[in-house]
Amino acid sequence: MSEPRIIKKYPNRRLYDTKVSRYVTLEDVRLLVLQEISFQVRDARTNEDLTRSILLQIIMEREADGEPMFSEQVLEKIIRSYGDSLQGMMASYLERSLNLFIEQQTQVQDRMKTMMDNDPLSMMREMTERNLAIWQEMQDGLIRAATTPPPGRPTRSGRKRPLPGDEDRD
Repeated sequence: MSEPRIIKKYPNRRLYDTKVSRYVTLEDVRLLVLQEISFQVRDARTNEDLTRSILLQIIMEREADGEPMFSEQVLEKIIRSYGDSLQGMMASYLERSLNLFIEQQTQVQDRMKTMMDNDPLSMMREMTERNLAIWQEMQDGLIRAATTPPPGRPTRSGRKRPLPGDEDRD
């Protein structure tokens, strides 16, 4: 695994991406998250890890813009859970829940992509072929049921079809 990209935070609040040798914005850092690029934000003077505070700052900006993800009630409950004996369990639960949600979201997106990648005519043809096969099986079953005499009735040869369990009596 490669080393995480280092972004230095200077006292003037500016962020400097050491890999591309330029100043970046919080939006640039958000794009790194979306692209799943590993990085760390470090204080330029103390080398303290500031990654969590920068991620929280990005979340705060996103919450302030448009449609927030966290309601006031959810935020209050999160705040109340700090210092609780179950704080560690809650953090683990939230992380696992988000991972599961993302996994399910990816599966749904993959299914939708597969559906969209197929051209509509071939999708219709496949659906029609499946429906015809089901229809044919149903028709065959009805024909068999209509032409097969019930147990105990004579067949065309004049012999009676055995009733269920008759074969055990001989």
